[in-house]
Amino acid sequence: MNDKRAIGIFDSGLGGLTVMKEIRKALPGENIYYLGDTKHVPYGSKSAATVTRLSSSNIEYLLKQNVKLIVVACNTSSALSLADLKKIFRVPMVGVVEPGAAGAVKASVSGRIGVIGTTGTVGSGAYRKAVKKLLPGARVYSKACPLFVPLVEEGWWDKKITGEICAEYLSELRKHRVDTLVLGCTHYPFLKKAIGNVMKGATLIDSAYETAHAVRALLAQKGILNTSGRKPAYRFYVTDAPEKFKKLGSSFLRYGIEKVKLLNID
Repeated sequence: MNDKRAIGIFDSGLGGLTVMKEIRKALPGENIYYLGDTKHVPYGSKSAATVTRLSSSNIEYLLKQNVKLIVVACNTSSALSLADLKKIFRVPMVGVVEPGAAGAVKASVSGRIGVIGTTGTVGSGAYRKAVKKLLPGARVYSKACPLFVPLVEEGWWDKKITGEICAEYLSELRKHRVDTLVLGCTHYPFLKKAIGNVMKGATLIDSAYETAHAVRALLAQKGILNTSGRKPAYRFYVTDAPEKFKKLGSSFLRYGIEKVKLLNID
């Protein structure tokens, strides 16, 4: 079947662009609609009920755009709300926690796996459960890094202070001698250089790559791949600060975002 409907992706802000970037590589013919809830970023410090409500609003808007699949590109939403969202909405849905955990298990030699994420994601224990399900003997060490999302949203990817904050947050994981570190927030790959400078020798797992391939597999399974061969269309929506999103998003994607539509979906 040739299904030209778009893939819908949402995140609390810029972070989900890391997932979009990988989906573009894995599925270059697919149309993609991206929604960044920049008005409410970050989700990581919010309650599960609030995260579910905000996530539901994002999905409802994307469904109005007739998307064929939803990618929950926010780790906090995936950790706290994905199970409930799948009960509420009938659209095929992919989160980022299980693909990220699978990537970590595949990469780890020692079974000593670190996970960094927002307070909500780490507190949920979702990554620990997902890793243990695949590798029961794994030793999983988690650390919440709540300042990372604001640093990314400010575009402070290479600032000196960013390196200092990384060193402070990650010192504990260095002591645990993890050989693999899951970047358990889609914002964190923006800081991959600074994180890598601290976690020398550890393999950094960006769930975006694994998620993109999970999306491709699900589209194929459902028979809803876009095989038209036409140039794909990308649309971008935000709930606040569209010009800032356009500037930072274009820099990261290396793709000139021409238009960002401002939404009010509260």
